[in-house]
Amino acid sequence: MIQQLEQPYSEQEIKKILHPLISQWFFKRYPDFSLPQKFGVMEIHQRKNVLISAPTGATKTLTGFLSILNELIDSAEKGILEDKVYVIYISPLKALNNDIYKNLIEPMGEMEELAGKKLGIRIGVRTGDTTPAEKSKMLKNPPHILITTPESLAVILTSLKFVHHLDKVQWCIIDEIHALAENKRGVDLSLSMERLQKINPGLCRVGLSATVAPLEEIAKFLVGYIQGRLRECSIVDVQFLKEMDLQVISPVDDLINVDYTLKHKSMYNLLHKLVQEHKSTLIFTNTRSGTERVVHNLKEMFPQSYGDNIAAHHGSLSKSLRFETEERLRKGELRCIVSSTSLELGIDIGYLDLVLCIGSPKSVARFLQRAGRAGHRLHSKVKAKLIVMDRDDLVECSLLLKAAIEKKIDRVDIPKNCLDILSQQIYGIIIQEQAHIDELYQLIKRSYCYHSLPYHDFEEVIKYLAGEYISLEDRYIFAKIWRDKGTGMLGRKGRMARVIYMTNIGTIPDESFVLVKVSERTVGKIDEGFLEKLKPGDVFVLGGEVYGFKFARGMTAQVTASPDRPVNVPSWFSEMLPLSFDLAMEISRFRRVIEGKFKRKLKKEEIVEFIQGYLYVDKKTAEQIHDYCYDQFRFAGLPSDKKIIIEYFTDRERKYIIFHTLFGRRVNDCFSRAMALAIGRLQHRDVEVGITDNGFYLCTSKSVNALKALKALEPVQLRKIMEQAVDKSEVLSRRFRHCAARALMILREYKGRKKRAGRQQVSSRILMSAVRRISEDFPILKEARREVLEDLMDVDKTRWMLEQVGKGEIALKEVYTTVPSPFSFSLVLGGYSDLIKVEEKQEFLRRMHKMIQAKIALGKR
Repeated sequence: MIQQLEQPYSEQEIKKILHPLISQWFFKRYPDFSLPQKFGVMEIHQRKNVLISAPTGATKTLTGFLSILNELIDSAEKGILEDKVYVIYISPLKALNNDIYKNLIEPMGEMEELAGKKLGIRIGVRTGDTTPAEKSKMLKNPPHILITTPESLAVILTSLKFVHHLDKVQWCIIDEIHALAENKRGVDLSLSMERLQKINPGLCRVGLSATVAPLEEIAKFLVGYIQGRLRECSIVDVQFLKEMDLQVISPVDDLINVDYTLKHKSMYNLLHKLVQEHKSTLIFTNTRSGTERVVHNLKEMFPQSYGDNIAAHHGSLSKSLRFETEERLRKGELRCIVSSTSLELGIDIGYLDLVLCIGSPKSVARFLQRAGRAGHRLHSKVKAKLIVMDRDDLVECSLLLKAAIEKKIDRVDIPKNCLDILSQQIYGIIIQEQAHIDELYQLIKRSYCYHSLPYHDFEEVIKYLAGEYISLEDRYIFAKIWRDKGTGMLGRKGRMARVIYMTNIGTIPDESFVLVKVSERTVGKIDEGFLEKLKPGDVFVLGGEVYGFKFARGMTAQVTASPDRPVNVPSWFSEMLPLSFDLAMEISRFRRVIEGKFKRKLKKEEIVEFIQGYLYVDKKTAEQIHDYCYDQFRFAGLPSDKKIIIEYFTDRERKYIIFHTLFGRRVNDCFSRAMALAIGRLQHRDVEVGITDNGFYLCTSKSVNALKALKALEPVQLRKIMEQAVDKSEVLSRRFRHCAARALMILREYKGRKKRAGRQQVSSRILMSAVRRISEDFPILKEARREVLEDLMDVDKTRWMLEQVGKGEIALKEVYTTVPSPFSFSLVLGGYSDLIKVEEKQEFLRRMHKMIQAKIALGKR
């Protein structure tokens, strides 16, 4: 049973349970208990499962640890503290683990000083970076508080010796749980938690989360099931505890008619002005290249103000450099730090008084997470600004701001029934001890991520692990477990089982760059994420030259030079964050509301005033949004959540069909591939595809009937259609490699030798052919398809959208134009964006805008 706590405990109730030493230390540092502490401390003390959702810097971590430290100190004073692990703290980041270690060691030292003696409470960090010597020390003297990651927890649970130190674990804290729940690291953790709970039936689970929704789903993920029923969990929701100062700003008053040079200069003048007005500023850019560019330009344009007091922080930098930057920020040595996404989670980086986001963060939860980095102290005001550089971003960020203020948080999608993680975890369980197949199935179904696991899928994974597919031995995939079908018992097979498992488990795939070649000549390299987006015939730019993609083998992509077709896959595409479905729907609904006001022929002043109040923006922003939407309304109509506009136009003898489907990129990725397959089959046309968050285009050399193809897409058949659409794609091939590595079909390390990503990819292609000969539903191939269709794309919401079209809830409107409509500019520009300079893009937009204005004035399209 999941319940939300409505009333906090009183200060007297909490004080009553505190050991005098803890009480003395706490009130020496803090004047009072915070709201999260008033709700959460007693729940944890009473061993109740609890999910605490509060903004960054709202004392979540201390709430999680206060009553636990209280118990450990009480046991230490009574002399009953054993050499066992009592608390396991799990976070997604090694850097966050090191932070927590520091934040626990310091108060422990202060309490020992107050007590006048050593308390003997040990705190230890165990991650992939922990040395063998440190691990050996932990084996002799295990920490009472163990700080670790999901991957290291899985290793510990399968260790021969250390696992015996886990039989007294009373609390398990999962920090930043929202960042784990939405991916396979969380799926892996959910099964490890069940294994831990089996050892300690009375285990109390504590989840700490920043802004996230829906909280009920995250709570279910945290606690799982017992005997078919949800375990009990209390939710502490103080997400909007802090006062927020949020704003959308533009560096210029007119985003479309202004000269690029002026807009570029104005943006950096604005950034500089804001940084100088505050003590410390964090700027988010969304991409690593953008991060480096902002740091470089600020130094170039304002050399007197920036030198050693500004730094970049992103995933491509070395760990030591990132750590050094974080330390300098904590010490107050940096006036400004620029990051892509690496500083979103709760690393303690000291006090910041302003967060700037250049461009949309693409989700309300991500924006609030970023904004929360400013005002990290409990009673500080959260101050954040969204800086927009184009009209699409202006509308998107304004709706994002509205949703943030109104507490409408995007929902997290939690992956379910992942068969690659299941294979890995079953192998770990069996290595540790023999198990009966029915008991194992029941243990797995306790996890929220596997509660609906069909027995057939479970059985197929067991068959794979037990080596019942003999033909796989030709590919050096041998049985990992034995099965006695008479008794139903399962056990491990092979003397090296534990070593193989320990050196190969994990959920994050090995990624590396792919070489791009024309025949035997290497012309450059691209990242795997970009390669996943390519299909034969796609055209892209690399190093200023245009190439056509042919095929990929291993970590090499073969291309043709200088094709005579326009670019259709921008180089920045793989770096972009996808717009969340919920935020996309908010924007779509706003379009419908505005169209209603246009149809009623209200005066511009009335509509601008409405936009100001509706979106919490200033008059200039409201006027720009009005003008952008009004141009689209007069030219081709406004697409919305209730209307899809299909726009046809011809450019350079190529026929473009633009679908204005503002449902987010994951839906558009799925929908566009289904449409391309339908047109290819029904009308025998080769189709190019380009997608954004706001829609997608199909491009052919000859005319096609898009409406006919759309109506041929049966919602109930969509998954089968999509399976066919991705069947021979590069994305399925890559994802199969990732899944095969997680399922230990491909070993990344064996007998001390590591297999690079390129060799893994070659092995996976051969392996994929082998499993297809066994069955198209072989569990790991089935999982690769599921990952592509449900995690990378969103087949379920695409099916919902097609159902709405079929019912007439979403109308279809066809429009024939001679130039693209205003909302099409960004889609059309995507194809040219690598070929023309940034300043030329702005000139292109201005020219297109003037053409639109002229067409509207003449009453033409």
